[in-house]
Amino acid sequence: MSPGRFMAASRAQSPSAVAHGPVHRYAAGHGADGIHEHAAGTPVRGDGNHDCRPRRLLRIAAGEIQPDGGKRFFQPDASVRYLAQEPDLSGFETVLAYVEAGLGPSDDEYRARYLLEQLGLSGEEHPSTLSGGESRRAALARVLAPEPDILLLDEPTNHLDLPAIEWLESELSSLRSALVIISHDRRFLQNLSRSTVWLDRGRTRRLDRGFGEFEAWRDQLIEEEERDRHKLARQIVNEEHWVRHGVSGRRKRNMGRMARLDDLRKELREARKMMGDVKMAATEGRVSGKLVVEAERINKAYGERPIVRDFSIRILRGDRIGIVGPNGAGKTTLISLLTGVLAPESGTVKLGANLQLASLDQKRMSLAADMTLKDALTGGGSDFVEVNGERKHVIGYMKDFLFGPEQARTPVSRLSGGERGRLTLARALALPSNFLVLDEPTNDLDLETLDLLQEMLMDYPGTLIVVSHDRDFLDRVATSVIVAEGEGKWLEYAGGYSDMVAQRGVGVAALAGTKTNPAAAKRASKEDDQESRTTSPPAKKGRLSFKQKHALETLPARMDELSLMKGKLQARLEDPEFYSKDAEGFAKVMAAMAKVEAELNAAEEEWLALEVLREELEG
Repeated sequence: MSPGRFMAASRAQSPSAVAHGPVHRYAAGHGADGIHEHAAGTPVRGDGNHDCRPRRLLRIAAGEIQPDGGKRFFQPDASVRYLAQEPDLSGFETVLAYVEAGLGPSDDEYRARYLLEQLGLSGEEHPSTLSGGESRRAALARVLAPEPDILLLDEPTNHLDLPAIEWLESELSSLRSALVIISHDRRFLQNLSRSTVWLDRGRTRRLDRGFGEFEAWRDQLIEEEERDRHKLARQIVNEEHWVRHGVSGRRKRNMGRMARLDDLRKELREARKMMGDVKMAATEGRVSGKLVVEAERINKAYGERPIVRDFSIRILRGDRIGIVGPNGAGKTTLISLLTGVLAPESGTVKLGANLQLASLDQKRMSLAADMTLKDALTGGGSDFVEVNGERKHVIGYMKDFLFGPEQARTPVSRLSGGERGRLTLARALALPSNFLVLDEPTNDLDLETLDLLQEMLMDYPGTLIVVSHDRDFLDRVATSVIVAEGEGKWLEYAGGYSDMVAQRGVGVAALAGTKTNPAAAKRASKEDDQESRTTSPPAKKGRLSFKQKHALETLPARMDELSLMKGKLQARLEDPEFYSKDAEGFAKVMAAMAKVEAELNAAEEEWLALEVLREELEG
């Protein structure tokens, strides 16, 4: 069970929430709002992506699995819908059929279509063609459409961009349903929860307030527990002193004190202490120049679709820049332009002196599936990792990121999402750097690891560019936020995400397909007409050309091929002895890496543009 993942809930009339704590072992049962269940068994530790106790508890509440003991009761007339972390859409011809299958006899079929439209889907898509984010949106539409009495939501914000998350918050707030939510999105929990239950080492502790007040309350309980444990330890010392130096003639009394001492020792052993924390620190490189990046009126487009238009920025040493926008807005392209990986079509990008770049890609593509955890950290052929100029044994470095010694030879393919997230962070932070570029670093991380990542980034002496959909994370880390305004326009706002909203008046742009104002709708319509006219040439009006269809079918395989090449090159570059042994070879691999990344970014953007065009023509 992963440390730091929480379950929180809100109910319109009688709110109830569940949370499980950051750094303990758990086995728990809980009942609230007419739902009663108990899960017995041995406490386990694993990652949040596995069937951990809170998730198992939610599945028991949904009736998907049976408890080992105890009772589960629902009011006979209560309607319940459960959003699984990995929804199964197999067996349905269209997304609309999947959503309508979740409706009851008296439910409104129009609401299913309305929700799909709001979530950016037409309903005519075949489930096998959906991405992870699209599958999540379809599953959300299915559970929201009936407006049930109780909604059980397992990581509802996974794979969603900021516009979708903010829309979902608004939709859930307007429902009369009771909500039980598993999530690691702090802001999402703060905005929706009204009470919190902490699942902690076999028992539950309830706080009749929302998640916003949970962490201070939890820390107070932990401090009190530590004081009690300290008192118990001192009492044991006193008892041991009496046993050694007491009056030996009173044998019967001595035997009683010995039994009491054994009981105290047992009590101390059974007082389970906190699990190990992640020990996170970035390897500092040499000091960079004061100017890190200067971009002057840069432009980038794919076909007639502008990605970055007339954008200028100066990034100085120590700046922490957040980048936000809907999926497909071009955030990765903007990063590639600012770091020199991709050349702008016009304008200039100037990089500062003495830059040492370390990056974390969103899709964790640099991790080869057959690579072991040990080789991923060392580059292979070594038992040591160099961190901050010191050689550290790989097992010790693994422990810093909550990996056990027995996992050293575990293939990357067998790691959970949270473990892969910690592994890629461990690799990126071990590289000497003064310029960190992190693309969705919070994906699959538990709250405790997020806390430590935030603290590390705030203490990091270099410069940071981070793409994230986590609003709380951006508020804590960013000194300014760059926002996609649409049509290739990007604007920088001082402060974190909340500061940006205060200055801008709204959050990130609405979901694709929704109209924010008539002028924006007119511009979008004009751009769509221009894009459709740039086909070369279209076989028929309203259809993709043969060339476009061929590209749409072949680009995924090309992207996979480029991703594999990128992973192999990344593995060579992360060999700590590569540069010292072959500086010329290192430079060649760096150049090849830049070329592959540019080709991959171009392929991804081309595929995305074609996919958007296909949906528009077919929708």
